[in-house]
Amino acid sequence: MSTVECSTLSIAIADDHPVILEGIQRSLGDLDIGIVGNATHSSQIVSLVNEHNPDVLVMEARLGGKDALKSLEAFDAPVNRPPVIVFSGFVESSHIARASALGCYDYILKSSPVSVLTDSILRASRGEPTPADSLLNTVRSRMRNNSGGALSALTDREMQVLRHVSMGLSNREVGKSLGISVETVKEHVQNILRKLHVNDRTQAAVWAVRNELV
Repeated sequence: MSTVECSTLSIAIADDHPVILEGIQRSLGDLDIGIVGNATHSSQIVSLVNEHNPDVLVMEARLGGKDALKSLEAFDAPVNRPPVIVFSGFVESSHIARASALGCYDYILKSSPVSVLTDSILRASRGEPTPADSLLNTVRSRMRNNSGGALSALTDREMQVLRHVSMGLSNREVGKSLGISVETVKEHVQNILRKLHVNDRTQAAVWAVRNELV
């Protein structure tokens, strides 16, 4: 499917289903928005952005059965890439949590009305904040919540780290989300395991679920 140039607002898409690309293009309707490029593999996302310099990147969380979000780590910081909207068929909290940690602008399910996506594209291009009731902000607030420490000897920061770990984030992603170093995250994880008397991150996550912290 060919892409079009846009005089006002340009978007790039990373999705491996042609029907999605066609659907997005049709949904743009009379809006002065154009699709300048499309990637079907996660390995193409960085070159797609570098080549076309779009105003907004719309991407799936997984492409070809592989983790597409990880490709965002190739950018030094979110400011070095366009706002990213994850438009996904995956509703798992772990995907949403990782999108938040990687500095994505929004996370929209493909089951949502198409107007939700176009509105998000326009807001992102104008630098407006993500809606407070979005999936991304809902999960982000849950992860950064430091309450619940009374259930254990965990500090507020350790409680935040535990929530991130329980959603499947790596130490690097936890660090990005909380603005701390990977080494600091590792120290917190070791303290969490010791205080909860568990052997690994999986057991810590189970503890968090059983205590309704995530």
